[in-house]
Amino acid sequence: MVLSKFMPSNPKFSEKFTASARNAHATAQALVDLLENYTDVEAKVQRVRDLEHEGDRLTGEITNLLAESFIVPFDREDIISLNNELDDLVDDMEDAARKLSLYGVQQPLPQMAELARVVAAQCDLLAQGMPLLEQGSRVGELTRITSEIRALEDQGDTISDQVQRHLYDSVKDVPDMIRAMRGGEIVNLIEDASDQAQRVAKTIESILLKNA
Repeated sequence: MVLSKFMPSNPKFSEKFTASARNAHATAQALVDLLENYTDVEAKVQRVRDLEHEGDRLTGEITNLLAESFIVPFDREDIISLNNELDDLVDDMEDAARKLSLYGVQQPLPQMAELARVVAAQCDLLAQGMPLLEQGSRVGELTRITSEIRALEDQGDTISDQVQRHLYDSVKDVPDMIRAMRGGEIVNLIEDASDQAQRVAKTIESILLKNA
C-alpha cells in the first residue's frame, strides 16, 4: 500500500500529533516509574497530572490548527478522532495515577506495573509512528507499528484477566473487599489506556486505507 500522491500536505499536523504522542509516552513512563518505584507518591502523581495538562494544551493546539487550516493532510473527522483519542489515552493514565493517591493505596498490585509497561510500549510505538503519517514511502513501517500496538493490547488483556480471576481470592473482611475493588478499578483504568492506544492505532490504519 502507498499513500496517494494527491494526499494534501500540511506538516504542522504531523508535528503536533508527534508532540502529542511523545507526551503520551512520557506520561506512560511516569506511570511506570510511579508503580515500579512506589515512593514519593504524591510528587510522582503530580508529574503525571502535569503531563496530562500538557496533553490538554496540545489537544487544544491541534483543534485550533484544524479550525485555521484550509489544507489538511486527511479527513477532518479523522483529525478530530485522532486528537480526541490521544487525549483520552493520557486521561486514562492520569486517572489511574490519581486514584492511587485518592484511595491511599499502600502497595500497588504488581500487575499494575506490568500493564503500565504494556501501555508505555504502545505509546513508544505511537511516538515512533506519528511522524510517518504523511510519509507515503513509509506506509509499510507504519502498518507494522500499528500491528505491534494491537498485539500489545492483547497482552494487556491477558494481564487484566489474570488480575480479575484472582482479585478476591484473599478477601476476608470488608476492608479487604474495599482494597480489592479499588485495585480492580485501577487495573481497569490502565487497561483502558491500553485499549485507547489500540483505538489510536485503528484510526491511523483507517487514515492509511482512505488515502491508499
